[in-house]
Amino acid sequence: MKRIFSVDPWLIQSHELKPEDKRLQESITAIGNGYMGLRGNFEEGYSGDKLQGTYLGGVWFPDKTVVGWWKNGYPKYFGKVINAPSFIDMKLVVNGHKVDLAQDSYQNFSLTLDLHQGLLSRSFIYVGNDTKVRFTFRRFLSNVIKEAALIEVKADVLAGQATIKLDASLDGNVTNEDSNYGDRFWQPISEDGNEHTIQMVTKPNPYGVPRFTVLLKQHLRLNGAAYNGDVKTATGIISENWEDTLQAGQSVRIEKDVIVITSRDVVPDEQVERAAELMYELQAKSFTENLTEHTAVWGSRWSASDVVIDGDEAAQQGIRFNIAQLFMTYHGEDERLNVGPKGFTGEKYGGATYWDTEAYVVPMYLAVAQPQVTRGLLQYRHDQLPGAYHNARQQGLKGALFPMVTFNGIECHNEWEITFEEIHRNAAVAFAIYQYTAYTGDESYVNHDGIEVLVAISRFWADRVHYSQHQHKYMIHGVTGPNEYENNVNNNWYTNTMAAWVLQYTLARIPHADHDVMQGLAVTDEEQAYWRDIVDNMYFPEDKKLGIFLQNDTFLDKELRPASSIPEDERPINQHWSWDRILRSPFIKQADVLQGIYFLNDRFTLDQKERNYDFYEPLTVHESSLSASVHSILAAELGKQDKAVELYARTARLDLDNYNNDTTDGLHITSMTGSWLAIVQGFAGMRYDHNQLRFKPFIPHGWTHYSFKLNYRGRLLAVDVTAEKTQVELLSGDELDVELNGQIVHLERGDVHA
Repeated sequence: MKRIFSVDPWLIQSHELKPEDKRLQESITAIGNGYMGLRGNFEEGYSGDKLQGTYLGGVWFPDKTVVGWWKNGYPKYFGKVINAPSFIDMKLVVNGHKVDLAQDSYQNFSLTLDLHQGLLSRSFIYVGNDTKVRFTFRRFLSNVIKEAALIEVKADVLAGQATIKLDASLDGNVTNEDSNYGDRFWQPISEDGNEHTIQMVTKPNPYGVPRFTVLLKQHLRLNGAAYNGDVKTATGIISENWEDTLQAGQSVRIEKDVIVITSRDVVPDEQVERAAELMYELQAKSFTENLTEHTAVWGSRWSASDVVIDGDEAAQQGIRFNIAQLFMTYHGEDERLNVGPKGFTGEKYGGATYWDTEAYVVPMYLAVAQPQVTRGLLQYRHDQLPGAYHNARQQGLKGALFPMVTFNGIECHNEWEITFEEIHRNAAVAFAIYQYTAYTGDESYVNHDGIEVLVAISRFWADRVHYSQHQHKYMIHGVTGPNEYENNVNNNWYTNTMAAWVLQYTLARIPHADHDVMQGLAVTDEEQAYWRDIVDNMYFPEDKKLGIFLQNDTFLDKELRPASSIPEDERPINQHWSWDRILRSPFIKQADVLQGIYFLNDRFTLDQKERNYDFYEPLTVHESSLSASVHSILAAELGKQDKAVELYARTARLDLDNYNNDTTDGLHITSMTGSWLAIVQGFAGMRYDHNQLRFKPFIPHGWTHYSFKLNYRGRLLAVDVTAEKTQVELLSGDELDVELNGQIVHLERGDVHA
């Protein structure tokens, strides 16, 4: 655990720059607008250790899969997000010296990410031999013009005379840190000094994946007025200079306006014209006016999604940081995109989509955004059904296998034990359809496009199981469950349970589905009978003496000991132990059996939940970012309030406090929903199954109050919890019956029930 930013309800702020923490700072101060994003790199450059990163939504490259021993079914390429051409560069030279905080003397360093508006600010006083200059930077990525980035630097000469030179550039000569042999993924097309643009294209690939073309355009403003300096070009680079000599007491403000266009939206031949149109629109307003409009969008988002906590500023900062980073990654404007585990904050987890979206993002976004946002996430999977069918065929199986990692529906992850053993992600896709339908009451999706997805997944499960003549049960062998610290196991309880659930849910939805769609799917009576037989006779490993569901057939054969027995200097174990040692250990990376109990919560008794929680949680090392939230929610339900709060802190401040020592390469975006889920589903006890919205709140020790809002079936509700009472208010929408602490209360608009 390492905290490098001060605690504040709305600000992520530091007054220190430590070289050993530079990458951590960059991750935590990353910003985005759903279209593009970048790490908190310094505009003037930094010669010390850093991870320079700019990323564009949906822009990626199919890198060759390299394995020593090829296995049939391996994906041909590994899809990776690629570092995009850099547009923040504003190199500074003072009296002939290039400013570089990795080497220079400086004072009063300050770095602030304002969560109100996604505005990143930084300032420092450069100390030269005979001058002092305070530089102040501000930048944001517009929520109004998605293709626009605005960067401002102000120089105030505090002492002496300063000849300041600024070189604003666009640089396409970038690489990925994880690229093989330093190869580059971008090739230059043109550099146009008159248009202030560079245009780049991804290099050719042999896999038929379309190449991406990107055009970047920049213009400068000097003290608010348009400025044209000396423009120079080189291969893949364009730069524009400004220079002047200022005396003590004088200042200057330079703004760099940038437009970024990709071939996902605009064909290459039309990119110059479109960039010019957007630049005109951007420069019709000042930096302040553009920031005001951008902030208004944030205001609207916060009014519907903010969680207010009194009594614990660290908890308050954590939840707001996570909500802000989630919305900077995805807010549903583009159905072609999804929520990447690192978002726009780093290169790791190169794919755009993991099962995280369906398992963790969907339940939060259902409540804090309009239904079409979540429906867009469902549609994303439906549109990629052809790829899922391809993935199953590659394994010699029927139906559809949704990918572990993907940009286009085709599996592009090259670890066998994850890619083709961790097939439980198929169930998460189906469960997201169930959650959307149960929460919104809208059956139009599940009865049309959704049923196509459900049938395709059901056919996969029906082909993937096998019948054991010995046990007279259906089984699933050779899988990896959510606990990735066990590979190639037989009968993972979670996988078997969710496979049977998918078949059962699909069978229940078929009679209600669109007639024409069902005719096209041609699901026969015999096929449905087979699915029912699997549901009725699926094998679910358990130990009746312990009263627990077994994570897999041989889990109890391990040398069981609690995670508390691991020496502190050996944690996280994934950074200290060999993979062989981890696989043989009893330690669990994240909720596995407990993940199934969380998903299908209404199917289990309180005693079943408690026995399994008490057995598995002490074995869990929580080294997945997805782990703490599920455990926190179940702990809250079981009355283990202190444990619930402890695990909430872990999920809320996972990155802010670098719990797992792995935030330097990017934030854990998809798991950030866990902090919201831990409060709303955990502390407030919100459930929405069986067509009934329910709450059973408690307030953590030390908190005096917390509140949140949620959309539910066309209504907007506000929930306010103190130690003395809980208030539920219907802010808008039709009357509604809500269950509060086991009692049904009737709400009409404006009603407050306490």
